[in-house]
Formats: sequence, C-alpha cells, structure tokens
Amino acid sequence: MRIQGHRWQKLATRLLDFVYTPQCALCGVVLRDGRSLCDSCNRDLPRLPRPFCEKCGEPFHGHIEGPFQCPNCGELDFAFGFARPVMLRDERTRLLIHQLKYGRAIHLASELGRLAAEAFDDERLGPALQANWPLVPVPLHRARLQHRNFNQATEIARVVAKHTALPVLAALKRIRRTDTQALLGRRARLNNLRGAFALTSAGRRHLANPASGTGAILIDDVLTTGSTVEACAATLRRAGFKCVLVVTVMRG
Repeated sequence: MRIQGHRWQKLATRLLDFVYTPQCALCGVVLRDGRSLCDSCNRDLPRLPRPFCEKCGEPFHGHIEGPFQCPNCGELDFAFGFARPVMLRDERTRLLIHQLKYGRAIHLASELGRLAAEAFDDERLGPALQANWPLVPVPLHRARLQHRNFNQATEIARVVAKHTALPVLAALKRIRRTDTQALLGRRARLNNLRGAFALTSAGRRHLANPASGTGAILIDDVLTTGSTVEACAATLRRAGFKCVLVVTVMRG
C-alpha cells in the first residue's frame, strides 16, 4: 500500500503540473523545463566553502592552510570516515527540505538530490565513486514512513544515483521509534538513537557477495550534530562494512 500510495503521489504531481504552470519553489518564477528551482535561485544557494572541518563539514570563517578538524571533532571518535554536506545553513535550503519532508512536495527531491550530488566534486569521494560504493539512505521508522508515504533520504539518494551512477542500497532499517531529536543535544541524541537501527536482508546479501565491497555512503537531508549518521554508521560497521562516508544536502 505504501508503494502504491507513493506512485499515486507522483502521478498527482504530474497532473498538477499539467493543470498548473510549474513555478520555482523559492521565487515563484514560471518554469518550462520540468525543474522546481530556477537557475538564479539555484546559483544563489550558498554552497559550503573551504575551509571547513574535514570530519563533519562545520564551516570555519577565517583563513586556514590545509585540512583541519574543528574542536568538537578533535575530541570524538566517529564510526564514519567523514561527512560532506553541500550547503551552508540557510533558510532557503531549509525551506526546500521542510517542503519535501512536511509539505510532501516530493518533486523537490529532484532539486535536493541534484544539490547533494555536488558533494562528489570533492576529491575525497573519488575512490568511493571508482569502487561503486552503494548509497545507503538513512531510514525512517515504519510508523513515520506510513504517515509520510516516502522517505526523503531515499528520494534524495535516488536522484544522487542518477547523477553518479552509484547504486542505492536499502541496507538499514529503523527498528525502534525514537523521540524527536530537534531539542536534544548531541549526547542525548546518541542515547535516544541507541539500538534504533539494524541491518536489512538487502544489506546482508550485499556483504555476503565478495564482489560487492565493504564501503558505503550514507545519504540524508541535514547533518546537525551527526548523531543520526553516527548511529547508522556504527550499525553498518558492526555488520561488516569497513568504511562509511556521509553525504547530506545541508549542514544544520
């Protein structure tokens, strides 16, 4: 039923595009190219500039020669190799993400996925591209998925896959419903997520195939404290993945 509902949602979007002229989701200008974001608004969205923390992508406003880690990451041992957000904290990008997640504007996944795919311009992701690492969306709990009818991370990952030719692998499932993370600090978030994720049968089959490799790239919409992707990466590592990287649309 969920998959069928998802297809109806996409069909409804196409019908609305036929009846109503598509407009840019940010400025409202009429679009004729099937996009949901005009070129001007897309260019104006603030990409994450260097220097930034090589571990978590936290931006640094100053001059630093060479790679560095922020003070927070210097004290932590992460299960993932590094996280690469594409966008700075920005209300326009946040609006697009919220429209997708809470306004069910599923057509915006194509724009957010295009943005996320820009992460692969980072040379550090080159080996993962060459080795054909799978894109692993951060999963939603079944109850939330049934309510929303789609997982925004999965929709973003599908678009990234089109731009990178990497496969999408549903290697993780959320087995425990957790409290909302919005008002929690990093330590509380990690405690909240303990035991929340598990490997799926698809993930086990991937690891059982010697030709598949043992690297993975987690995909999510926003990286805030990193607690969610840390819990996901730790689950993948315990299952047998040797290296996990993270790509997100925005640094929260």
